[in-house]
Amino acid sequence: MNDNYNQNALALKALSDPNRLVIIDFLNSGERCACKILEQLKISQPTLSHHMRILCEVHLVNWHKEGKWIHYSLNREKFNELKELLGSFSIGEEDNNTGNCC
Repeated sequence: MNDNYNQNALALKALSDPNRLVIIDFLNSGERCACKILEQLKISQPTLSHHMRILCEVHLVNWHKEGKWIHYSLNREKFNELKELLGSFSIGEEDNNTGNCC
């Protein structure tokens, strides 16, 4: 199987958590410091670190450090890649070339 499918499947799996969807939605309006994400979600710092690690590992979120704080932003290229992948599926259209399989 194409490695790209595996990477995209991991990214989609990372988006299956409600807290991570809130984080993505929050980052959609721009780069945010971890402290601001903590305020928005009202979760513990270790829990935020867990979610951010997952999002960064699948390349949905970029990060950089400024002083003692880490700033996060969306990787828009990765989101566009996922959008293209999902858009390539012809959901709701039946394949007229089904033929007899047996």
